[in-house]
Amino acid sequence: MTFQRARTEEQRAIRRRAILDTASAMLDEMPVAAVTLNELSRRVGLAKPNVLRYFESREAVLLELLDRFLREWLADLADELAAGVDEERPMDERAPAVAEILSRSLSGRGVLCDLFGAQGGVLEHNVSVEVVARYKRASLERLTTMTTLLRTYLPELGENATMFSLQTMVLAGALSAYSTPPPSLRAAYEAEPDLARFHLGLEESLKLSLNATLLGVLPRP
Repeated sequence: MTFQRARTEEQRAIRRRAILDTASAMLDEMPVAAVTLNELSRRVGLAKPNVLRYFESREAVLLELLDRFLREWLADLADELAAGVDEERPMDERAPAVAEILSRSLSGRGVLCDLFGAQGGVLEHNVSVEVVARYKRASLERLTTMTTLLRTYLPELGENATMFSLQTMVLAGALSAYSTPPPSLRAAYEAEPDLARFHLGLEESLKLSLNATLLGVLPRP
């Protein structure tokens, strides 16, 4: 696509959405680490300096996408929990149901998990104080949304609901790196099957981790 110079706020908003939508499409094809500003500029039809007029860096683009995907996931998660957890059941039945839904829901969103994994070590670098503070303020809103949602089905979590929500996202990011090995590592696993124990299935490993976490933070009967 090609653009004329944006002269109004509406035109600038359209330009920003086009950049974000193009980056989103790239993430359907490649991992976060492979997304470059040069390729993004080429695909969106803008010179690199023009892209930088709307986003100060590649990381700023990806942080905004992370917030978009997180909002979408939380909206879907509300429906998934409502359909899969009976609030009237005992805690020892609700807790594994919540862990299973969280693990299944997140494992179906590989891009979101990849972004979670890159957030602390990559995406929150090479951005200004203004950008990272704006992102963190939005993240607080998402964390509050998730905490409130989980307390609906596991009120026994109490104050631990916030930490459990945060740990869920951190675990999803960390475990996703082990579930999608690069081609060289995949070849090593095929050549030496014993090494494949390091290749973790995201849904099962996440469910195990979330169940273990819940056992640690929920009150004992």
